[in-house]
Amino acid sequence: MATKPDHYTGSDIQVLEGLEAVRKRPGMYIGSTGPRGLHHLVYEVVDNAVDEALAGYCDLIDVTIHEDNSVTVVDNGRGIPVDKHPKEKIPTVEVVLTILHAGGKFGGEGYKVSGGLHGVGVSVVNALSKRTEVTVCRDGGEYRICFERGKTVEPLTQIGKSKKTGTTVTFWPDPDVFTETTVFEYETLANRFREMAFLNRGLKIVMHDLRTPEDSPCRNESFQYQGGIQDFVKWLNDGKETLNKPIYFSDEQPAGVVEVAMQWSTSYSTASVLAFANNINTHEGGTHMDGFKQAVTRTLNDYARSHGILKEKEANLTGDDCREGLAAIISVKLHDPQFEGQTKTKLGNTEIRPLVQNAVAQGLGEFLEENPTAAKRIVGKASSALKAREAARKAREMTRRKGVLDSFALPGKLADCSSKDATESELFIVEGDSAGGSAKQARDRKYQAILPLRGKILNVERAGLHRSLSSETISSLITAIGTNIGDDFNADAARYHRIVIMTDADVDGAHIRCLLLTFFYRYMPELIDRGYIYIAQPPIFGLKKANSSKGKVERYIYDEGSLNRVLKEMGGADKWNVQRYKGLGEMDPSQLWETTMDPETRTFLQVNIDDAAEAERVVSELMGDQVEPRKEFIQKHARDVRFLDI
Repeated sequence: MATKPDHYTGSDIQVLEGLEAVRKRPGMYIGSTGPRGLHHLVYEVVDNAVDEALAGYCDLIDVTIHEDNSVTVVDNGRGIPVDKHPKEKIPTVEVVLTILHAGGKFGGEGYKVSGGLHGVGVSVVNALSKRTEVTVCRDGGEYRICFERGKTVEPLTQIGKSKKTGTTVTFWPDPDVFTETTVFEYETLANRFREMAFLNRGLKIVMHDLRTPEDSPCRNESFQYQGGIQDFVKWLNDGKETLNKPIYFSDEQPAGVVEVAMQWSTSYSTASVLAFANNINTHEGGTHMDGFKQAVTRTLNDYARSHGILKEKEANLTGDDCREGLAAIISVKLHDPQFEGQTKTKLGNTEIRPLVQNAVAQGLGEFLEENPTAAKRIVGKASSALKAREAARKAREMTRRKGVLDSFALPGKLADCSSKDATESELFIVEGDSAGGSAKQARDRKYQAILPLRGKILNVERAGLHRSLSSETISSLITAIGTNIGDDFNADAARYHRIVIMTDADVDGAHIRCLLLTFFYRYMPELIDRGYIYIAQPPIFGLKKANSSKGKVERYIYDEGSLNRVLKEMGGADKWNVQRYKGLGEMDPSQLWETTMDPETRTFLQVNIDDAAEAERVVSELMGDQVEPRKEFIQKHARDVRFLDI
């Protein structure tokens, strides 16, 4: 049998020069070309400045978002070197901006500790920007160099003299790369910078947003915390009733440096323990988190036993018991961090586990011995959690015997889909029988299930697990989803990979949506992490021709601002009848399908937790027992309210 000639030769191998590889496959370097990757550009530049702070040479970072969505980052560090690089024979600042993996992080001398996951830094920012301008002040001079899409267009030139030191980087994200958006979200950046300031005691990060109010409110904010991570736990516990003053301790060994701050509150949450390695939020945990958890559990049990709080025949406190209501920050800094996990945010350095264990055992142990009143409150909280856990276990067993948590005994109000493939199945959670009736008629029965809820569900932020399980509405929700909760939770058992909160576009609907999000955040956070939770976006208005009040809806509008704009574009309100949909039940099934449920035309918001610390604080602040934080929130944000539907 004849064979085709082999045309696979050396000429078929493409060699990408310089930063071409970054532009060819940007997702490999910044994760995505969507909003997350866009904001990552700013983080990379700021991380370089933070590295200067870690090395002890920088205490001020200034970030400005300009009206054209370019960003300028200024630091008062040493300034990127401008002398000729001994190997590349071009200015070192040009090497740093145009060659991957070039920087002070790799040789071992520039920085003992540095942030950033991959060390790609400003060279990737340069590659993915349509223009980058860099100014360096050092050695008595001020120097400038400019690039376009990673290539040098203005060589390094001394433009003056300066007694200051530092680096200024301005970049314009390339719209050819970031096709979805090149608009920076102020809050996304502010949350990151607040976190960085907490983790680097005394470092001041100033942020300016110069965009017009139409795009984003012009704002200026400054983040600086002399208390460091102690201030971080206070911020996490803002609005909560605390049991002790913040506990802080640190230790430095050849393996690295560890800092820990911790404080308990009366909250039922166990989600406020955050771990960082070289300023990177290690969402997936790792060896430092493992060492912390083991030491806290062992130390509290030892104290409870030695002081007679736990009797001989009583069971030990579990890790979850000990961490209920705990806000803690574990920050380790090490020379060569090894990251693992799907998103490279899990620390793998084995030498860090005993370092953290020993630091926590000694630091927490000393605090408990020296503060017996606080110690009694903390151990009492953990003991109460143990009793509640036992009660919840019995409640689960009871409901399981009744069939409530049995996947074969689905809730009576659930209109399930026929598909058994979870990856294509959708569950719409709707409020009330009226909306539920419309949704059941509108749906595609093959892959869309409907679960109507009666009224507002229990606020799980104020209720323990035992009380939550006694709620028929919550039990129905757990059963329909199929994952169970608590110790029995299994995300792989989810019966639907799209769980859609579909509520009315009014105040009550917003409240129900908030209660449901609180439930998922507290009891099924992994479903949020997996991207299974969505919020439907039903229209608020329908436009019909003025001479045909019962005619076909010509246009659906999803917010009041769009309504005014569309009416102006279409000739004014005298030519149209505007129908306000105060509830999903006011739309007939065909309208509900067309606007909100049809995959071809609908709009969903996918729920995610980019900033777990902020999410934790806001949920506790708005949904917890304390009234004063909610009052302050309302007073602070009252002016932002556009309209109130009563």
